[in-house]
Amino acid sequence: MKQITNHILMVEPKGFTYNKETAQNNHFQNSNSDFSSTKITDFARKEFDQLVDKLDSKGVDVLVFDPKGNAQNPDAVFPNNWFSIHENGTKVLYPMYAQNRRKERNEEVFKILEDQMSFKINNTINLTFYEDQNLFLEGTGSMVLDRVNQIAYAAISERTSEKILDDFANQMNYEIMSFSSFYQSNLIYHTNVMMCLGNDFALIGLETIKEVNEKEMIINSFERTNKKIIEISSDQIGSFAGNMLQVFGKESQPLIVMSLTALKSLNKNQIKDLEQHGELIFSDLSLIEKYGGGSARCMMAEIFF
Repeated sequence: MKQITNHILMVEPKGFTYNKETAQNNHFQNSNSDFSSTKITDFARKEFDQLVDKLDSKGVDVLVFDPKGNAQNPDAVFPNNWFSIHENGTKVLYPMYAQNRRKERNEEVFKILEDQMSFKINNTINLTFYEDQNLFLEGTGSMVLDRVNQIAYAAISERTSEKILDDFANQMNYEIMSFSSFYQSNLIYHTNVMMCLGNDFALIGLETIKEVNEKEMIINSFERTNKKIIEISSDQIGSFAGNMLQVFGKESQPLIVMSLTALKSLNKNQIKDLEQHGELIFSDLSLIEKYGGGSARCMMAEIFF
């Protein structure tokens, strides 16, 4: 079992703009008063293309997907919320909070994976029926997965249901580490905003976990699984420093992908610690961050074979 992969799927932001539905509990979004929706989309596509080019230049195998109806989906650039792919050939489909995001689910992507990447899907776990119960679990946004040790770390929120976490754990044979995490007195909507797991490190905003027992539980789990803890502050979380992803580049060299905003928020010691685990790859995603409330990690759906 592998923690990181060389294969990434990304979705073009052809309809990207500020989404009022997701802004209800995504406190990292900002409303639009500066540009037309068309301008925002144009800027987002430029930021997207620059990140894809940087990943490609480092040897990451990036599949860029432009599904039918993509121009009507404001948050399609964040595909990791509606599906995940696992090394045993399982795909999981997730229930999403915003009704206008549910249109992003598109089986075409799995056909392309099978046709173009020789990926064989052996099993499908479909959790989307929970939407009828007003319960949600938004993929590897809601959960940060330790795939090797089969642990799902999850900050409980309106978008991360404990009931669905238990269902996921039972079907995928995962252990759940759930807790509450706060940013400016608000529950953090997605765990991957405040935590990133790599092969040998865990970058996390521990100060956002107020319950001492929950914090100790997480720290003990990292120690038990040999993850070096790299701590970030609430202010750095606000700069998307938690929204990183470790991937493989050419010749299986580890890379740590983040936004320019995130990089600028880090201090010298944090950068030094991260560089022990991979080359830092960064790109300007400031417009996508401002209006979408997500960053580099949210834009990359990992594909495991």
